[in-house]
Amino acid sequence: MSQCRVGIGTSQNPLEMPTTGNSSAAADKARDAVGLLFRATFVACLMGSMSLLLFSSFNPSADSGAAYWLRLPNGILSQAGWSSAEYDGEGESTNISHIVFGIGGCVQSWPNRSRYSTLWWQPDLMRGYVWLDEEPPKASALAAAENGSIPYRISEDTSRFKYSSSKSAVRIARIFLETFRLNLPHVRWFVMGDDDTVFFPDNLVTVLSRYDHREMWYIGGNSESVEQDAIHSYGMAFGGGGFAISYPLAASLVKIFDGCLDRYYRFYGSDQRLWACAAEIGVPLTVESGFHQIDIRGNPYGLLAAHPLTPLVSLHHIDSVDPIFPKTRYDSLRSLTSAYRADPSRTLQQAFCYDRARKWSIAVSWGYTVRIYPSLVAAHLMETPLRTFKTWRTFSKGPFTFNTLAVETQPCEAYAVYFLDRVQEAGRSGSLTSYVRSMDGPAKGCGDAPHDRVAVVERIVVSSVKMDPKYWQKAPRRQCCEMGDGGSIRNGTLRLRIRKCRSSETMTV
Repeated sequence: MSQCRVGIGTSQNPLEMPTTGNSSAAADKARDAVGLLFRATFVACLMGSMSLLLFSSFNPSADSGAAYWLRLPNGILSQAGWSSAEYDGEGESTNISHIVFGIGGCVQSWPNRSRYSTLWWQPDLMRGYVWLDEEPPKASALAAAENGSIPYRISEDTSRFKYSSSKSAVRIARIFLETFRLNLPHVRWFVMGDDDTVFFPDNLVTVLSRYDHREMWYIGGNSESVEQDAIHSYGMAFGGGGFAISYPLAASLVKIFDGCLDRYYRFYGSDQRLWACAAEIGVPLTVESGFHQIDIRGNPYGLLAAHPLTPLVSLHHIDSVDPIFPKTRYDSLRSLTSAYRADPSRTLQQAFCYDRARKWSIAVSWGYTVRIYPSLVAAHLMETPLRTFKTWRTFSKGPFTFNTLAVETQPCEAYAVYFLDRVQEAGRSGSLTSYVRSMDGPAKGCGDAPHDRVAVVERIVVSSVKMDPKYWQKAPRRQCCEMGDGGSIRNGTLRLRIRKCRSSETMTV
């Protein structure tokens, strides 16, 4: 470059005598030669630079070190508050290895609640920790590890922080920060939850895959009870139901979080503190209705049997509501997760059948329950949750953040209920789920002919094709249901089939 700059910048020296004749012609030739040499050198440099840039961008070996000298140094990324890890495998779709779980727990509750994590935790595939307030007894820690529960870590001392009502809320709020500081590689999402939260990981991946992890996202769900949302905030992700923070948002939060905790020390919960800190950065909550806080009391049947048209991501407060099946709480969850493993995307999804000859309406909540109404019921009523539960704080009949229907209390006016009994695969991509009659609902001898005919059905078998997770990347539409075997009931068994709806198909009574 120095030679080029000399050639361009040469000027006449006023102390030298002007030249004429042959000497002037020679000088002109010399200047032309230098100019030609400069242009040739410039073009060569430009072509070389472009070739090197294209090579570095598209050569697959660039990430393995062949073109490492063109990448930003780690020091520059670190000074910007980023790790180089999230740039690795950038073209890869989000999977469970890109998620790190931070679970809030304590020594007192963990020995009993650790069994819930064994229902969803996959040690060979997943990363994360339950953060405890102190070292657990060796016996309970060993038992939890042998059962395949999520590994634990001990939280840092938080005695220096201010608080007004809940000291543990400060410690639990900092779980995401301590998890971030582990500096694990290839992290795209930090997912927080409680030690009694049951996650459905495949569906969590499906939901998070819809978002660009390179942007700032704060994703979760509200409380089901309006009184809880009004007290805390509709803009807050309730922590027990779980929430997800993208890496860029986490990187920004860690810079202000400890100071933020002291600014909002009057707040009650850890999730409320994090929401307030995210608001300072300007990131709002993105609501995904598959995260379930379960801020209700009593029987959750009506809520789960009418799950919204979105993947089931989490369940919380399992110990605070009735068992979801007519068995123990833990065994109930085992039944639900067994169905989930067979067809994650379809779990709890509704489908409606009409038996027009018998004038029956049938509502399927896949992997959980089936209801038979001895009359024709419109779809918008069957998809509305039955009010089998009460509000979280005051045990009232409402209000909730969704519409509900009153439950009919007269035996001859009730629907027949069937609960999941078995799940089995059918071929390479199908499944058969079997549901048996519950003792609830109308009994034989009710004295009402339509109900007596329903009571003949002792078992319902539902066939379906495994739902592709990509189904949730399209506009949501509930799938359709049709009667099997021409609607015949053989040996007390009724067969149904769930399938994609035809473009012009409707469920009209």
